[in-house]
Amino acid sequence: MLKERVLKVWVDWTVSVSTRIRGEGRDAGAGFVEYAGLMILIAGIFTLIDQLGLDGTISSAIGDAVDDVVGG
Repeated sequence: MLKERVLKVWVDWTVSVSTRIRGEGRDAGAGFVEYAGLMILIAGIFTLIDQLGLDGTISSAIGDAVDDVVGG
């Protein structure tokens, strides 16, 4: 009896989690505030990189890494 109840709870939980991850409502909890906060965070990172002058450093580091990979 207990084993069947535990199994039923496990199956119900698994189905609900997989539906939330893969179903149509996977983004149902995310609202405008969450997306706006994410955009502000990303803009802040780009601003910080620009203000610190790291854009040239990052660009040259990526270029050097590509040259190392392709042998240029």
